[in-house]
Parts: sequence; C-alpha cells; structure tokens
Amino acid sequence: MPLTSDKGNGTSDVSNVSFQQSSQGAEFIERGGPDYRPTMLALFLGAFSTFALLYCVQPMLPILSEAFGIDPASTSLVLSVSTGMLAVGLLITGPLSDAIGRKKMMSLALLSASALTIGASFMQDWGMILVMRALAGLSMAGLCGVAMAYLNEEIHPSFIGVSMGLYIGGNAIGGMSGRLISGVMVDFVNWRVTLATMGIISLISALAFMKMLPASRHFEPRKLSIANLAGAFRLHFRDAGLPWLFLEAFLLMGSFVTLFNYIVYRLLEAPYHFSQTVIGLLSIVYLSGIYSSAWAGGLADRLGRSRVFWVFVVVMLAGLALTLASPVALIMVGMLIFTFGFFAAHSIASGWVGQRATQARGQASSLYLFSYYLGSSLAGTLGGTFWDMAGWNGVSAFIAVLLLLALLVGLRLRRLSMAAA
Repeated sequence: MPLTSDKGNGTSDVSNVSFQQSSQGAEFIERGGPDYRPTMLALFLGAFSTFALLYCVQPMLPILSEAFGIDPASTSLVLSVSTGMLAVGLLITGPLSDAIGRKKMMSLALLSASALTIGASFMQDWGMILVMRALAGLSMAGLCGVAMAYLNEEIHPSFIGVSMGLYIGGNAIGGMSGRLISGVMVDFVNWRVTLATMGIISLISALAFMKMLPASRHFEPRKLSIANLAGAFRLHFRDAGLPWLFLEAFLLMGSFVTLFNYIVYRLLEAPYHFSQTVIGLLSIVYLSGIYSSAWAGGLADRLGRSRVFWVFVVVMLAGLALTLASPVALIMVGMLIFTFGFFAAHSIASGWVGQRATQARGQASSLYLFSYYLGSSLAGTLGGTFWDMAGWNGVSAFIAVLLLLALLVGLRLRRLSMAAA
C-alpha cells in the first residue's frame, strides 16, 4: 500500500474507513453529539488509571534504591518490567480484542492492573515486587492496545485527530497524577501505603470507565487464528509508512522515559538537594503535554500529519538542550518544552497509525504501542548506564541520539508522503 497524502480530512485511507463503517448502518460518534462527552470522559479515566499506575513508581526510585540497597539501573526495573511486559502484552491484547470486543478487553485490563498494584504493596521481597509489577504491566496492555482502535472505529473520521489528542491528554494527566501524588505522599507515609492508595484510586476510575463507555457500534469480530494474525502482520509491515511509525514510537518514548527516570537523581544531588515532594511536583510539566496533545491533533487534521510531525521532534531537542543548564528555572523550562513536544508528536503518530491501518486496527495499534513501550523499557534502563558513566551529560547525549534518529525518520515520512501526494 503506498503512503498516501494526509492533508486535512480528505485522505483516501480515511475515506475508505468512512465508507466501510457507514455501510454498517450505525452512526459515528461526533464531537458535540450526546455520546461524545461520556466516551471521551470514560477513555480519559481509563488512560488516567493506566498511566497513574504505570508511572507512580518513578518518583519513588531513589527511596526504593535505599530501601532495598540496589543501584539506580536495577531500581529502574520496577518501571521497566512493567513497560516491558506491557509491550509484550500488546502483541496479545490487540488481536484478542479484535476477536472478543474492545470494551470487554479494556474493562478486564483496568480491574486486573488495579488489583495487582494493591497486591504489590504487600510484597516484602524485591523479586516479588517486580513480578507483581510485571503482571500489572501485562494487564495494562488491555487498555493501551485497544483504546486507539476503539477511537478509530467509533469516532467520526473528521474528529479522529482531536479525539486522539484528548485521549493522549488523559495519558498525560494520568502520568502526571501518578508521579505527583506518589511523589508527595512518600514524603509523609510509607511507600507501600502510597502504592496501595494509587491502586485504590485506579480501581474507582476503572469502575466509572465501565459504567460510562458506550458499547461498540462498528466493531466487527475477527476470528482469532494464527493465519489471520500473520496475514495482518504482513499487511502492516508491507505498508510504506507504518513500520517507520512503529520505529518512531520506540525512539520517542525511549527518550521521554529516560529523561524523567534520571532527572530525578540529578535534582536530588548537590547543588539542588530537592525533597521528594518537590520532585513529585515537577510532574506539573505534564500540563504542557495535556494541552499540546489535543492542539497538535487538531493541527494535524488541518495541515496534514507529515507536515507538522517532525517539527515537534525538534521541539523536544530544544527542551533537552535547556536541561543541560545549571539554573533550576532553565531546567524546568526545558522539561516543559520537552514534554510539550513529546505529547504532540505522540498524538500525531497515534492518529496516523489508525488512519493508515484500514484492517486489523487492534493489531496495528498494538504494534505501535509494542514499539512504544519497548523503547520505554530498553532505553529507560540503558539510560542508567550513561548516568553511571557521565551523569546528566551522559544521559542527555543518549537522549539526543534517540531524538536525532527520530527526526531523520520523521523527515523520511514527510518525503514519502510528499512523493505520494
């Protein structure tokens, strides 16, 4: 399948999707319609629950290092095993949701992840904590790998970009809230109480999600078989653009998680000596991502994804450069800009995948997010080696390499799109 032009809403891929879905006789959910707000609020709660659970351990890394007597790279496994198993789970949950349904898959995922997080707070052995975190990550795949497919099936094609941006904004708020709540709480209560509290909050969000999300209208079950999975896999990787988008996911998320994993260690050291509460409050930079994800999605709907995507990778590089400065104000501005660029780029790429994959969308979303969380797991842990070797300068150099590769891929996608226009 050639890479088609993606200007505005008039793409050939989107037109095909619109024809195929409208032929089923059910109406799309449109912005301003009666089902749009509950749909987006439910998916917001699902994203909030998932990403709060995933990232709530990040501000605790120095405390866990001290509690269990382990180095930063080993401690980062408490996040990396979750993202790694989430990546593995995405290869299963996306195709599974193609067979059993989107809402059922997402609901089960949210309930399981919440329960496993509460269970992890009671574990005494570091190895068992990692096991529980791994299982929680596997459960989270049921939401992450399916929500994008649900949106692309149920939302009117004219509003996919902005709707995907709002969903990604929920990811940002969840990640911010998980870091913020846990970062503040661990200054006042035991980390186990903090982790259990996060599990309870997410359980309540999961129950609200189940009540509010409308049932699928355009979902068509696909028989779960090796032949179907292999056929869809070949279809996606024969596409001129999808494999490059999968690579972008790896590079973008790898750089993002690495920055937030190790900036904590820098700010705890001299001359800053930040408290855990202040470290948790740094998560407010996610507010820029909450705005940029929806704004960039709408911008891509109007101007075309290939035209604006690469710009936000450059924005991330600019933010990274500012974090090399010594003044705290400049470091904070750098984190803010970096976060703005990341969520904008991720929002655009997510919508782009759904636009291109006219078949087996669950599997296409899963492959994108598999790459996304594989980048988080591998790069997030590898960054600890650069921290040990050269501190923040070493970590920044590693992130810069990832982003320069992401920029080259973005420019290639732009050239392919222009050639097909």
